[in-house]
Amino acid sequence: MFPLKDAEMGAFTFFASALPHDVCGSNGLPLTPNSIKILGRFQILKTITHPRLCQYVDISRGKHERLVVVAEHCERSLEDLLRERKPVRYPSYLAPEVIAQGIFKTTDHMPSKKPLPSGPKSDVWSLGIILFELCVGRKLFQSLDISERLKFLLTLDCVDDTLIVLAEEHGCLDIIKELPETVIDLLKKCLTFHPSKRPTPDELMKDKVFSEVSPLYTPFTKPASLFSSSLRCADLTLPEDISQLCKDINNDYLAERSIEEVYYLWCLAGGDLEKELVNKEIIRSKPPICTLPNFLFEDGESFGQGRDRSSLLDDTTVTLSLCQLRNRLKDVGGEAFYPLLEDDQSNLPHSNSNNELSAAATLPLIIREKDTEYQLNRIILFDRLLKAYPYKKNQIWKEARVDIPPLMRGLTWAALLGVEGAIHAKYDAIDKDTPIPTDRQIEVDIPRCHQYDELLSSPEGHAKFRRVLKAWVVSHPDLVYWQGLDSLCAPFLYLNFNNEALAYACMSAFIPKYLYNFFLKDNSHVIQEYLTVFSQMIAFHDPELSNHLNEIGFIPDLYAIPWFLTMFTHVFPLHKIFHLWDTLLLGNSSFPFCIGVAILQQLRDRLLANGFNECILLFSDLPEIDIERCVRESINLFCWTPKSATYRQHAQPPKPSSDSSGVRSSAPYFSAECPDPPKTDLSRESIPLNDLKSEVSPRISAEDLIDLCELTVTGHFKTPTKKTKSSKPKLLVVDIRNSEDFIRGHIAGSINIPFSAAFTAEGELTQGPYTAMLQNFKGKVIVIVGHVAKHTAEFAAHLVKMKYPRICILDGGINKIKPTGLLTIPSPQI
Repeated sequence: MFPLKDAEMGAFTFFASALPHDVCGSNGLPLTPNSIKILGRFQILKTITHPRLCQYVDISRGKHERLVVVAEHCERSLEDLLRERKPVRYPSYLAPEVIAQGIFKTTDHMPSKKPLPSGPKSDVWSLGIILFELCVGRKLFQSLDISERLKFLLTLDCVDDTLIVLAEEHGCLDIIKELPETVIDLLKKCLTFHPSKRPTPDELMKDKVFSEVSPLYTPFTKPASLFSSSLRCADLTLPEDISQLCKDINNDYLAERSIEEVYYLWCLAGGDLEKELVNKEIIRSKPPICTLPNFLFEDGESFGQGRDRSSLLDDTTVTLSLCQLRNRLKDVGGEAFYPLLEDDQSNLPHSNSNNELSAAATLPLIIREKDTEYQLNRIILFDRLLKAYPYKKNQIWKEARVDIPPLMRGLTWAALLGVEGAIHAKYDAIDKDTPIPTDRQIEVDIPRCHQYDELLSSPEGHAKFRRVLKAWVVSHPDLVYWQGLDSLCAPFLYLNFNNEALAYACMSAFIPKYLYNFFLKDNSHVIQEYLTVFSQMIAFHDPELSNHLNEIGFIPDLYAIPWFLTMFTHVFPLHKIFHLWDTLLLGNSSFPFCIGVAILQQLRDRLLANGFNECILLFSDLPEIDIERCVRESINLFCWTPKSATYRQHAQPPKPSSDSSGVRSSAPYFSAECPDPPKTDLSRESIPLNDLKSEVSPRISAEDLIDLCELTVTGHFKTPTKKTKSSKPKLLVVDIRNSEDFIRGHIAGSINIPFSAAFTAEGELTQGPYTAMLQNFKGKVIVIVGHVAKHTAEFAAHLVKMKYPRICILDGGINKIKPTGLLTIPSPQI
C-alpha cells in the first residue's frame, strides 16, 4: 500500500440483507449470512493500488448484518467542484444496460448466479456523465424524479446523438458546442448507448485527449512483489534534491508509513470504528421496548411498527481522527522510523529495536502485541528486513526469535520457510480446474475447517481453500490428500488471503520440513515411527507420566495422530496456532515432539489421577491450553533434548552442507534455530520399527555424546567448535559392562555399574559405590553405554520405572566409540 501522506482515513457503514434463520442450504448447513459473503468478496478490493485511486483498507462485521468499510479518504471531491453536497452514486450515473437489468434478488432458498451487465464499459458511461456535468457545471436530471430519470435514459436508445439530446434537455447546447472537438469526441464515445459499440477503458485511453494529458503524469508501474523473479530494485530512483525530500517529510514520519500500518496502529491506540460512527450519529439505536409492534397475530405477523430508519443506507463517510494515535507516538523519535540494519554475524539472538523498548520486550507476548509504540518499532524493523530478503534472512530469523509483529506475520513466515522465486508463475501454471477424485473429500472437509472465522467461512474463502488444496494435490502426484490437510492449509490461507500463490508456496515448504512423507498413500510406517519417538520423548522428559500412561494403555495412537498430522491446527484455534507456529518455524523437524510433551504436562495432574476411560473423555474435548506456557516449556524441553534423540529414518534427508571440511555446524547445540544435522560415521543408525518400539528410552548418537562431553576426537573425526558450559546440560555416562571390560577402556568421566548386578529382584537399584552419584545426577542427562543393545535398553527402562528423567542409550554401544580413540585406561595403582 502507498504511504498515507496528506490523505485521511474514512469509514462508512451499511447493512447486508438478512436471511431467514430457519432455512438451510442444499448441504443441510445454515445459509451463509450475506454480510459474510460481502466480507469475503471485499478482500480483493484491498489489492487494487494506484496513486490516483483511494485505497480500501479494511471491512469489519458488526451486529445485525452491519458492515463498516475503512478506506483512504480525501475531503475534496468532484462534488466540491460543483459546489453540491449530494453523493455521486445516484441512478443518473448508471449505464442504460444496468438500468435495464432491474433489481436482482436471489431467492431465500436457492442461491443463483447474478447476471453481469455491469462492467468496465458501464463505468465508461458513468465517466461520460461525470465529464458532461463538469463541462457544463451542473447536475443532470435535477428536475426529474428517479423513475422519470430512468425512463429518460432508456429512451436514449431511439436517438442518433445522445450528447446533443442531453444538452438540449438541460439547456446547455451552446456550452457543449463551445467545447474543443477532442472533448466533444470523447464525450460521444463515452455516451454511446449500446455497450457493444462503446469503447473499453483501454481503447478510450488512446483518445487524443489522453495523449495530450498523459505526458503530464508519471506512468505508474506496480512494484514487484517480495516473492517474484523480478528485480525489486529495478525501478529504484532517488530524488535529485535530497534536501527537498527532507523538507517534504516535515517531521511527519507517520504520514510516510502505509495506510494499512497506520490503520493497524490506530486500532491499537484505542480506535473504535463503531464508536466513531455513533459519535457522528451515523449509527443510532433505540431502546428495545420502542421496537415492539402494536399488534401481533398468533402466526407471528405484526403491525403498527414502522421500519427502523437506522437500518436505511446512509453513505456519509466519517473521517477517522489520528489525533489519539499521534499523541500516543509523540515521544517516538524520527530515527525509529529509519532503523539501521547492520550485519551481525554472531549466533546469539538480538533485537535492533530501540533501547527504551527493552523493558517492553520482556513483557508477555499478548501485552507486546497490544503496545502501540512497541508494535510500531517492530513493524518498521520487519518491513525493512523483509524488503532486503533473502539477503537479510539471518537477521529476520534472529528478530523472529524475539517475536513477530502480527501485521507482518504472513511475509515473515514465508521468509522463515525459505520461500523464493516466481511463486505466482508456478501457482498459475497448476491446473486447478480439471476434476480429480479428491474433489469430493475436499468439498466435505472445507465447510468444517475453522469455520468460526468469518473470512475462512465465506464463499470466497471456500473457493480459495479449494484452489490451494487442489493445487497442492495436483503438484504432488506422489502424495495423496488426507483429512487434516485442510486444517494445515488454514493458517497460511488466512494470513495470505489475497495471495493464494504465497499460501500455496508456504504450505509446500512447510510439509516437507515438518511432515515429510506423512501424506503418502500408505503412511502407516511413517506415523508409527513418529508416535514411537514421541513415546520415547514422554519417557525422556516425564517418566512418571510415561509409566502411568503405559500402565493404563493410553498410548499416543489414541490421541496424538491429529496433533502431528495437522501440526496442532486441528486442536487449537487460529490465534493460538499463530503464536505456536511463530516458534515452531524457528525449530527443526523435532520441535513438534516437544510441543506434544508440553501439552501433556499441562494436563499432567488430571492424567495421573485418571484411568483409561477418563483420559479418553478428557481428550475428546481437550481442556483449555495456555499456549504461551506451552511455547515456553516446549523451548525448554527442546533445549534439553539431544539432537539425535529424535532421529527418524523416515524424516526428510538433511540437505548437504556447503562446508566440505566435515566439521559440524557451529550453531548453538541446544538452540531452536539448529538445522537437522547431516549424517556422518558417528550418526545414529536406522533400526527396525519393532526394535524401536521395544525401547522405552531414546537412543543418542556417538557424535552427540562426544559433543556433549566436550571430548577431543583423534584420527579422521573432526572436533566441533567448543561451546560454553552454559549452552548445554550436565551429563553422566553410565557404563554397564562388567568391570574387566570397563578397565580395559572406557569414556572419560563415566561410572561403571555392571548390568548383571545392577538391580535387585524387586527392581530396585543395588547399592554400590556409584549409586549416590547416579542419584545426584537425577534430572540431568544420563547416557547408558554397553556392548549389548538389549541390556542397555533394559537398564534404561529400569531407571525410567524408578522415575529417572532424561535417560537415553548410546546407539551402537561402546563399539561406536572405539575407533575414535576416546577410550581411556585408568592408571595402574602402586
